[in-house]
Amino acid sequence: MHGTLRYRILRVERSGPSSVRFLHSDVTVPEFSDYRRSEVADGTKSSQPSDESRKTYSYLVTGIATVASAYVAKSVVSQFVSSMSASADVLAMSKIEVKLSEIPEGKNVCFKWRGKPLFIRHRTAKEIEQEAAVELSELRDPQHDLDRVKKPEWAILIGVCTHLGCVPIANAGDYGGYYCPCHGSHYDASGRIRKGPAPLNLEVPHYEFPTEELVIVG
Repeated sequence: MHGTLRYRILRVERSGPSSVRFLHSDVTVPEFSDYRRSEVADGTKSSQPSDESRKTYSYLVTGIATVASAYVAKSVVSQFVSSMSASADVLAMSKIEVKLSEIPEGKNVCFKWRGKPLFIRHRTAKEIEQEAAVELSELRDPQHDLDRVKKPEWAILIGVCTHLGCVPIANAGDYGGYYCPCHGSHYDASGRIRKGPAPLNLEVPHYEFPTEELVIVG
């Protein structure tokens, strides 16, 4: 029995498989000649002219895309900036016009400007002379009177105490200018701090005189 089995195994090993196929000669290879450029299809032609034309086309497309992107970006930025700018009514509130002829000499008139009190003082000749004669060494926040006014007879100030933001009282205090009732700061007729806890002079806003009878603040 063992001899018969061994004979069968040897017979199978010697005979091996009947056939082995290594080449698929019946498979059809796709033809792409119609889709190739002529210079590629023809191996005798140089592809350099085609490369130059393709480079030119790529540069042209890139340039057009860059210009278009820059234009779109500019439009977006312009629209954004326009949306962030103040409207006409807000710009109108940012300035105030005052007729100076309505303020008598020696009087201080208070206006509301940008949510703050605005002092416009028509100073007398005595006040002008007195404030101009003050020595800068006497001042906590040294400023000459002529550096705080554009016309000596008009002192234009923001009426907010520089200590804690209270509103001073005009024509009051030890120096005849302004007195803050909250903590006792005394300012002169130029709005300079002379006594009390306030560290700085009253702020001078931007203003201009378009005519002799008109002042525009803001």
